[in-house]
Amino acid sequence: MNVGFIGLGLMGRPLALHLEKAGHALHLWARRPESLTPFATVNATTYATPAEVAAHAEVVITMVADAPDVEAVCLGENGLATGGKPGLIVVDMSTINPNAARVIGEKLATQGIEFIDAPVSGGEIGAINAALTIMVGGKPDVFEKVKPLLEKMGKSVTLIGASGAGQVAKACNQILTGVGVLAVAEAFNFAAKSGVDPAKVREALLGGFAYSKILENHGQRMLDRNFKPGFKAWMHQKDLRIVMEEAHRMGLMLPSAAATAQIFNAIVGSGMGENDSISALMLLEKMSTPDA
Repeated sequence: MNVGFIGLGLMGRPLALHLEKAGHALHLWARRPESLTPFATVNATTYATPAEVAAHAEVVITMVADAPDVEAVCLGENGLATGGKPGLIVVDMSTINPNAARVIGEKLATQGIEFIDAPVSGGEIGAINAALTIMVGGKPDVFEKVKPLLEKMGKSVTLIGASGAGQVAKACNQILTGVGVLAVAEAFNFAAKSGVDPAKVREALLGGFAYSKILENHGQRMLDRNFKPGFKAWMHQKDLRIVMEEAHRMGLMLPSAAATAQIFNAIVGSGMGENDSISALMLLEKMSTPDA
């Protein structure tokens, strides 16, 4: 297929390369020219605007920072809607507000363009290994058309429901992972401040009901003091902001998510936003040090 890809950052870059390796021709646009460097020797053509990408592609995948970026790429000046022909499918793999996804899809539909929201979980490692969990919202027949592409990027691809449902599932994912990271950080900090080895505590907890993937994977990275980003703290802050915006809109009480969102605000405010989200541990350590 002729596949457009916009958003060639930490995760988008390896995902686009998976598609090229699978035999698809890439059509690319990037705000930063250096993002295109890894594609110089593969079957990829670069363009000056998203509209030009849309004119040459059957499917365009976007993976950008937030809803305003998706809207600009899709609906802005020289956006996908400007160059796309009726029947074009736009697959947005960004994490954005569910309602924003629905509105963008509705606006694209007036141009005859189909829209799928397909946010992911798995971080940079999952993207590199084509092992992402992909949560999809959209029409079943459109989903079936793009499913073979998604399966080249993820190990789990699930149609959740109508437009916006993928983003709802991703919001649920970010509640669980955010609260989970904070819980592990709190437990390790509590153990250390009590004079007990957190590594031994983790070893014991992995054998009981407290086991989780976060305790296993993120917990080991905390012990290793490996705060190199697989998923940056500012991104998790943004995702929890989306959760809380939706909670306010619907009048829902999400106490654990709200507290965790405040911790991520503090992480970013403390200058650790570019670190991995497990920097929650460093924040707790700093806050519990008497002379901090």
